[in-house]
Amino acid sequence: MTQLNQRITLYGLTMIAVGSSIGSGIFVTPGTIAQEIPNAWLILLVWLLGGLVGLCGALTFSELGSLFTRSGGVYVYLRHAYGPLAGFLYGWVMLVVINTGSLAGLCVAFAEYLKFFLPGLSQGMKMAVAAGTMVILTGINILGVHYSQWLSNVLTTLKVGAILIIVIIGLFAGNEEVIRQNFNLAAPVPGHLFTALFSGMIGVFFSVGGWHHATYVAGEVINPGKNVARAMILGTGVITLAYVTINLAYLRLLPVESIAGTQTAASDAVSTVFPWAGRLVAIGIALSIFGTISIYTMSAPRIYFAMAEDGLFFKPMARVHPRWRTPVTAMLVQAVWALCILFFFQAYFDRIITFVTFMDALFFALAAASVFVFRNKLKGEPRPYRVWGYPVIPLVFIILYTVFAMNIFFQKPQQAIPGLVLMGLGIGLYYWFSRIKREIRE
Repeated sequence: MTQLNQRITLYGLTMIAVGSSIGSGIFVTPGTIAQEIPNAWLILLVWLLGGLVGLCGALTFSELGSLFTRSGGVYVYLRHAYGPLAGFLYGWVMLVVINTGSLAGLCVAFAEYLKFFLPGLSQGMKMAVAAGTMVILTGINILGVHYSQWLSNVLTTLKVGAILIIVIIGLFAGNEEVIRQNFNLAAPVPGHLFTALFSGMIGVFFSVGGWHHATYVAGEVINPGKNVARAMILGTGVITLAYVTINLAYLRLLPVESIAGTQTAASDAVSTVFPWAGRLVAIGIALSIFGTISIYTMSAPRIYFAMAEDGLFFKPMARVHPRWRTPVTAMLVQAVWALCILFFFQAYFDRIITFVTFMDALFFALAAASVFVFRNKLKGEPRPYRVWGYPVIPLVFIILYTVFAMNIFFQKPQQAIPGLVLMGLGIGLYYWFSRIKREIRE
């Protein structure tokens, strides 16, 4: 069997974990979190909890990544642990819920930050801007990967710059009156605290998600037995510190009520000190979100493309454009369905990310549980890395993600049930494809 080169250093893997997690969510989710838990201390608490849960997941998925070094990640783990139906359903849900829903949500976030310059932008116009953004970036990515890669490199730099500006202004020029008001120990606490905390975690999980990408290259890490765990701890530590710090900056500049009433907390916060800086940050964040959308439109269709090549999906999804060498059908189908999600939820960001994180949590809990399956089924297989604290660490992650999903189902069924219905359609599709393949063989 051909082995992958082990060339990724501790620093390199740490940067992969950090870079794949710190996206645009931190700029657009604080408002939805503050709506659920209008208490500064609890807001910071859910970001800390999100980091700890992410660490448990990263350590668990590191073992899976070291066991299966081929590309595919969660799709591969599910397929090997539970059979082809589980793998197919993950790919299907990625298409109809997770990736397309994330795309729709990010396009809405981009339109929200444009409202900073166009305050009269109506909900209908916001929907039109979000839809136009998706169409334009899908077109750019169909023309070739190199365009998107260049765009991503430039806009990621702007994102980091925006974070630094917000943190510096918030920590060194905070409003004393706002600080006293927000961090008053007598501030109200939600009546149903347990439910409120898990509802607040929707925005946190949407923002923290991404660390699992680093675990997919565990088989290419130098000294994986030590460096994978170290990188995951360092990476999730950096992510958690960045997110807690920037939320602290928000809370030192804006009252909790103001944060809850906006989806542009970053620019609003900076504007309280330097109005010109608020506009500068808004430009940087809008462009950063634009870049994140570009990455999604480029990378996600490769999953559907691979499934079609395996004979597990519609054959046209494997079509590559003869000139641009991109999976054009998969990219167009993704864009059309993302537009459907955008219009179904009427471009409301909080509804879209709840729809996404519910299904994401279910599949992540199922994938994490596969570590127990493989400890039994593949006892003799070499594992460059074994999860620390087994079985406690995986169980903590599985239980918390399961409870999180159950809370969404009972508290926000309007966003949870559509995802379950789409997954049910995927089961029917799987058996239809399987029957067609059997008939072809016969």
